This record gives sequence, C-alpha cells and structure tokens, in this order.
Amino acid sequence: LLVIDEEQRFGVEHKERLKRFRVNVDVLTMSATPIPRTLHMAMIGLRDISSLATPPLDRRSVTTRVCRFDRDLIRKAIRFELGREGQVFYLHNRVQTINSAAQMVREIIADDSVRVDVAHGQMHKHDLEDAMVRFVKGQTQVLVCSTIIEAGLDIPNANTMIIVDADRFGLSQLHQLRGRVGRYKHRAYAYLLLPASRPVNPIAARRLKAIEEFSQLGSGFRIALRDLEIRGAGNILGPEQSGHINTVGYELYCQLLGQAVARLRNEPVEQPAMTVIDLGFHVGIPKNYIASDRQRLEVYRRAGQMRTVADIRRFEEELRDLFGPLPDSVRTLLDIAELRMYAARWKIRSLIVQGMDLIFSFEEGAYTADLFARSPGRVSIPDPRTVYVRLDKSYFEPHTLTSVLRKLLKRSR
Repeated sequence: LLVIDEEQRFGVEHKERLKRFRVNVDVLTMSATPIPRTLHMAMIGLRDISSLATPPLDRRSVTTRVCRFDRDLIRKAIRFELGREGQVFYLHNRVQTINSAAQMVREIIADDSVRVDVAHGQMHKHDLEDAMVRFVKGQTQVLVCSTIIEAGLDIPNANTMIIVDADRFGLSQLHQLRGRVGRYKHRAYAYLLLPASRPVNPIAARRLKAIEEFSQLGSGFRIALRDLEIRGAGNILGPEQSGHINTVGYELYCQLLGQAVARLRNEPVEQPAMTVIDLGFHVGIPKNYIASDRQRLEVYRRAGQMRTVADIRRFEEELRDLFGPLPDSVRTLLDIAELRMYAARWKIRSLIVQGMDLIFSFEEGAYTADLFARSPGRVSIPDPRTVYVRLDKSYFEPHTLTSVLRKLLKRSR
C-alpha cells in the first residue's frame, strides 16, 4: 500500500516513480484540496473517492475577508487578536523584504510589549527552530513568516491569519494556509490582502471569490471543484495536472473519455442523441432571469446533457428554487430538450419547421409509418428518409407545437 499525503505537492512523474517500486501496488492519496487532474479522474470513474466532511467537535469555521492592503485594518485585526490573548500569523512571502515587513508590523502595532518574530525557509535551522519554539510557547505574539507554515502546524492559540498579496497564491495554497488558524474552539479570522494599487487579474479574482465563498468547515472538496472549473482538468495521459482541453473542448473530452472507460469495463456505451430541432421560435435564457453569463452557459450545457425526463423535471425544480418561476423561453428550452430525447428513440436526425410544414429527417432505414398513424396534419413522403407534415397555422404557437410533438413522439417505438 502506497499512501501519499498532501498529494497536491507531488508531480505526476514523482507519483508514477513511487508506484514503480512494486509490481502491484494499491495507492491511497490524501489531500484537503485534490489537484484538478486527480479530482477529474475520480469524477469520471477512473479512481474511487471518499470525502471527510465532518469537523472535530466544537470546531468553528474561519471568517474570511478579501480586502485591499490597509494599515488600519491590520492594526485592528492584530489588536483584536492580542486583546483575547491570541497570536497572529502575518504571511509575507518575499524573503528579500520579510525583515522590512516585520519592522512595518512593529510600527503598526506600536507596542514594545508585543514580540514580533520572523520565520522563513532560508534562515539557519537553529534560528528558525528558536523562532518557532518561541511562537509555540506563546512568547511571540506575531509571527511574520513565509509559506513555510503552510502544513504541519497545529497551534490552537493562533487564530488570526493575515496574507499579503493573496492574489499570488493558488486556491489549494490559500485553503491550506487558512487551515493554520481556527484549530481550537475559538472563532478564527483570515484576512486576504490585495495590493492597494496593482490590479488583480480575473483568474486570481475568481480564486479569491471562491476561498471567501467556501469558508465553512469541510469545504475543501467544493474548493477543489471550483479549482477544477477555473484551471481545467489537465491531461490524464500526460504530466499536466491542470489546464483546459482547448482542441476538442472540455465537454467533448469528458464524453469521449467516459465512452472509452465504459468500453474497457465492458459496459454498454451510451451514444448521446444528436437530433437537431429548430421549431422557428425563440428559445433562450433571458438576462433578467439569470444575470450571470457563466451561470446561463452552465444551464444551457446541462439542458443539452439531459438523458431522461426525470432529469429534466429535477432540473426544472432546481431552476425554480434558484431563480424563480420559469419564463416561457426557458420552459420551451426544456420542452425541446425533452423532444430531442423522444426523437432520438425514433432515430430522427433533424426536426425543423419550414413554412407550414414540419420536416422529419430520419437515419437510413429508420422511417416507420406507425409514427405518423395519428398525425395532426397531412403527411407526404418525398423520399424514404424525409417526411413532411402540413399543419394548420394555429399549431405554430410554441406551447401548442411542443405539446403536439410530445404526444406524437412520446409513444413507444
């Protein structure tokens, strides 16, 4: 058995080299925030996954704030913590200027009774050990440090973390650093400070929004999912542990990968329905219903992936709960998703409206007269793969047309 703790610290080559020590080896990887590649492999069924979400008794979530660098804020945060006889981590991850940062903290506190120490990985080992021992014993109140504290520390009395230039850290790193505080029953605080003047790039802003949003206990898995969304799943056949699949697109990549896994397991491969439906009326999600572009795209994506009517009904209820009653255009979007399922059963490749006609195009040899035995209009068959159904004008209202088609296509083949 090979157990890899803090898996996010290892590269693919390192892990593969460890596996080669034995011909057959079982691998257990452990991480508060799995890397995108590992999480994606678990989600598509290539690896088993279990999640521990129950916190220790009396443990409280860490209150997380993202804000611009502000001396007054730092002063208040440190004084609040010292006022309840706690200790503070002040993370400044630049060794060249860490002593200057420590001096600035001393000036901000302006209290000679408060001891401020420095700790980073380039210190002499005895000096570093002395600094850490003083902090653990409570002789030092504020530790100005680098990311050397990221893992392995358990100091119950340290309950405030101030991270300078937080936009330069990854999601996993921020989550690990935040985990250094709040390790007892007291409420802990994490301040993620951004530069006062330098702009923050959009990707970093998404990371910071995620770490602020998912601050409750046991949220590591949700943070890892957001990290997967932001950074991409990487390459399961190569060393890249993150990154988007630009050539074929992420959804198609997952679909092809899922089919390959099913074949290797001798399971039936489900081919998604490719029926094209164009009924000539507006279908879409208005901005006044879902304002976020990202959320609208996600709803379109999920609507296109529905495989059963039960899936659609559950999705419909979810949309109602999140955004309110469905507008007509969204209702029609889900109706068409349902029609696409029924059409796929009859091997219909496309269903479009042209003038007063519904035009059905079938796969080779798939046409059956039974489908049109109860047709609401006049049927004509110009060739073995195409069927025209002439309807009265009154049928072309969206709700009426989708209802008629549902009744026509829903019958078992």
